[in-house]
Amino acid sequence: MNDAQQTAWTATTTGTATATTATTATTGTQHGTRHHSAGKPVRWAADVVGMMREGARVRLDYSPRSLWRVDRMIEEIRREGTPWAAAERVLRGFGAYAGEVIVRESGGEWVSGGGDLWVRTPDGRLWDPIDEARRCYAGEGSLRLLCLDALGGFAPA
Repeated sequence: MNDAQQTAWTATTTGTATATTATTATTGTQHGTRHHSAGKPVRWAADVVGMMREGARVRLDYSPRSLWRVDRMIEEIRREGTPWAAAERVLRGFGAYAGEVIVRESGGEWVSGGGDLWVRTPDGRLWDPIDEARRCYAGEGSLRLLCLDALGGFAPA
């Protein structure tokens, strides 16, 4: 990882994930009406997109294909031995980005419960992309594969 990339990934935010119920408040966005719980992860995802574009010169376009780059960035962070405290904020952002990819591609939604966040796909399944980003950091997960699973094994055109 070069100096610009290292500076870039240290600049995002923190959080945890696990959820069960959706909130009832809605908010209008460029993607239509979303539950109130979508606000934070959408912002975290946008922060990561901006951070990667400006600091690391990596373009993320909210496509399932782009998650391959995110998995590689997380692997680089892990390989460098970056302490958890330094990596936690960017991992939350990467997880939120992956969740937003799933939401946009599947027509799903962010849901919250007990302060935790998940993505619910139209088939009713819940996905925890923020925790999956943490699993990637531990060498046990893949945001790209999570997305493929959530989208039924293929990415819609």
